[in-house]
Amino acid sequence: VKVTIPFGNKYLDAIFSVPEKKSTYGVILTHGAGGDMNFPHLVSLATYLASHGVLCLRFTCKGLNVAYRAKAFKTVLEYLKLSDDYKLSGVFLAGRSMGSRAAALVIRQLSQDDDSDDFIQGLVCLSYPLHRPKLQTKLRDEDLLFIRCPVLFVSGSADEMCEK
Repeated sequence: VKVTIPFGNKYLDAIFSVPEKKSTYGVILTHGAGGDMNFPHLVSLATYLASHGVLCLRFTCKGLNVAYRAKAFKTVLEYLKLSDDYKLSGVFLAGRSMGSRAAALVIRQLSQDDDSDDFIQGLVCLSYPLHRPKLQTKLRDEDLLFIRCPVLFVSGSADEMCEK
C-alpha cells in the first residue's frame, strides 16, 4: 500500500507491506545514503516480513544529514503510531547503513525523553556504518552506547564500514 507522509512542507514516499492477518507488531525500515526504499534487499526483507505476519513500513528520505534523516524517521514513527488502519502494540526501527544510524539516533533521543513509552521494541541495523572505510579507530557508536532496547546487527564479512 503506497502512502505519502507529510514532513514539514514536503512529503515522504512510503510503502506498507501488509500481512494477510492483522499484525500486532511492525517494522519501520529505511535505506542507506545512496539508495531509496526500493533497494532490492529492503524490498525482499519487507516482503519476507509481511509473509510471516509482520507489518513493514519502508520509506525514502534523500537527506544525507543523519539528524535530518532521524527527524524524518520520527515523523514516520508518529504516522504509524497514530494510524487508524494499522493499530500496533509496538515496532522495531530498522535501517540499512545510514538508515540504521538514523534509527539508532531516534531511539537514543526518544529514550532520553521523560514521556517515552514501550512502543519501540528494538533496533535492527543492516550494515551499520560503525566507522569510515579504513578508519576503524574513529567509531560512530555514540548513539548505540545509550540504547537500552534489544539491538540486532547484521553485517557482511566484506563490509568496510564495520570490521570485526
